[in-house]
Amino acid sequence: MEEGRACTWEGVFTHLERLEAQAHEAGRKQEEKEQQEEKLARLKERVEELRTQRDKLQAKVDLQQKGQTGRKGIIESGTTEPSAGAVLEWKIRRLQGMLQAFYLTGISAKLTKRGVCFSISTAYEGTYLDSYYLDLLIRPEVQIHHHSVPIFIPLEQITKRYLKTDIRRCLSVLSDHLNAYARRKYQADQLQEHFSDQLEGTLQRNSLCNLLVFNYKVPGEGKTFPFNARLIYRDLCCSLPTEAVVSCTEKAPESLQETAAAHSELFRHLALHKAFCSFSRAEEREDGAP
Repeated sequence: MEEGRACTWEGVFTHLERLEAQAHEAGRKQEEKEQQEEKLARLKERVEELRTQRDKLQAKVDLQQKGQTGRKGIIESGTTEPSAGAVLEWKIRRLQGMLQAFYLTGISAKLTKRGVCFSISTAYEGTYLDSYYLDLLIRPEVQIHHHSVPIFIPLEQITKRYLKTDIRRCLSVLSDHLNAYARRKYQADQLQEHFSDQLEGTLQRNSLCNLLVFNYKVPGEGKTFPFNARLIYRDLCCSLPTEAVVSCTEKAPESLQETAAAHSELFRHLALHKAFCSFSRAEEREDGAP
């Protein structure tokens, strides 16, 4: 009788332990989901702030240009055709009006003897990365004189579309491309520098860093590298992948297949090195669990 009662209590305790473990796992997943949603919300807020700042800067430049045109137009009263000097003076005043507004967006410039030289700085979360210059001639028409833009950035397409009709738009689009490239490269460099022990071999990437392929493991999985990631950035003005495919090695247990799916989602919403930081934090929480 006593023996049967002991077995019953043992079964109850085992069941309770199983329920506690399930509750702990569910709580951990919920916490991770809430953290991801919070980070996504912060990113959306930041995007809106930057868009608002951009619109204000564009409006400021528009007002400056209208004021300058009102004070001194290209075509003087009583004439039908502007002189070459008047056209050149108008172009210079127009470029000067842009300089102050561009400065706050990471674009600075200085006038040269034959035009203007723009410098486009790239950064990621307050960390300065690289600068590129675009030296323009403004006579007889606006055209590129020299530049340091990497060959894989679609500079020709951008300038063909915007340079002669809207310099502001041209520089803005070019800045978006350069910043997105610099941030993708920065993330890949950070991954190799700080998480090399979780990578198998070298991270494979193309020049534009819009295709990344690597094998990796997460902490606590021993010496195997069961995951393969393929990240594709189809939007060249974006620093997060539009497509993230994570697969497992053959005959991997079902639990790893579920983890791979979760990683795919994480890579689409977090910077690459930050996603790996979250893997480490998750492992630390599991190790510290009672």
